[in-house]
Amino acid sequence: MDDRLIDSLTAAVSAAPDDLTLRLHLAGLLVDAGRGPEAISHAATVLASDPGSAEARDLMARAMGTPPAADPPVAPADEPAAPAGFDWRAAESDLGGAVGPMFVDGSTEDPGPAPYDVESAGVRLADVGGLSEVKKRLEASFLAPLRNPELRALYGKSLRGGLLLYGPPGCGKTFLAKAVAGELGAAFLHVSLADVLDMYIGQSERNVKELFEVARTSAPCVLFLDELDAIGGKRSLNRSSGARTTVNQLLTELDGVGSDNEGVFVLAATNHPWDVDPALRRPGRLDRTLLVLPPDREAREAILRTHLRDRPVERIDTRRLAKATEGFSGADLAHLCESASENALMDSVGSGQVRMIAMRDFDQALAEIRPSIGPWMETARNVALYANASGEYDDLAKWLRKQR
Repeated sequence: MDDRLIDSLTAAVSAAPDDLTLRLHLAGLLVDAGRGPEAISHAATVLASDPGSAEARDLMARAMGTPPAADPPVAPADEPAAPAGFDWRAAESDLGGAVGPMFVDGSTEDPGPAPYDVESAGVRLADVGGLSEVKKRLEASFLAPLRNPELRALYGKSLRGGLLLYGPPGCGKTFLAKAVAGELGAAFLHVSLADVLDMYIGQSERNVKELFEVARTSAPCVLFLDELDAIGGKRSLNRSSGARTTVNQLLTELDGVGSDNEGVFVLAATNHPWDVDPALRRPGRLDRTLLVLPPDREAREAILRTHLRDRPVERIDTRRLAKATEGFSGADLAHLCESASENALMDSVGSGQVRMIAMRDFDQALAEIRPSIGPWMETARNVALYANASGEYDDLAKWLRKQR
């Protein structure tokens, strides 16, 4: 009889789903019949429409097999009532202060510049192996005026403009830029093509602007533009309007239009300065140029000792290695040390007996490794011979003549 009544009421509720009284009556019969899970859905439907229904709460508790909740105590007249089950006042005291909103629409607040990584350089020029001539020129053209503000004011030396480092790949231009930041005690912001380039129109220009804003707020800061030929290539050879406008934005930021670049020292590096837009190298921008050449013999020996410092080596003749690696870049020398270490490791694995890295491992590596700057030198030689009417690559031409 009870099952037939429940079935009839179920059909009636389906025909009139908004009849809460009928639904509560059905939920009560289901609880009495031991069909609690079915009663829960009906009680929940009633509570969704009438959260204050005591009968629905009681049926829900009975269906779930828990005793009905007692009525919450009445709060004093001078204090607002708090919901039962959670002490909000204790929670607020635990937080110890106001909590900001979970969401904002951004309509009235400026989100500020993008969170690009500004790091501490942590290295000095003394950590750079060799390159004594480069260090002297850095000191004379860039560091000395910065360290001596009184003499700078006396001689009217301007700090406007930046420094462009160029030369074959793998010769330490990025490391030099970090060392300059370390000498200045400034923050270091490394900007690559991935930090600037964006597929959406206008976003690349916005990225350039935000990067300079980050550098200004982090001053003193060395802003290092890596692979400048990719970021600021010649506009006359670029068919993309987005790339041209990105160069325009870079020129605007270098000029400090609308902003003060005080305390922002701009350094850039490229393997192909002949592909950089000429406007970037005009006075007041990247107007000082420094050729960073492959390490000389003394520098190669220092670099080799640095890379072998923490490795288990035995009777390594770094002087002979430095003589045998003429034309190697710093990256080539690092690769040579890695290859020699790998040779010793594989021999140890094959023999089952661990041994030190020896000269024979370097001899084996030297038989397989060649300098990587050959293609760059061919391009550089053509530029020095046929595209140096202004004399801006005289130092490069002089070095290339010595390499013959």
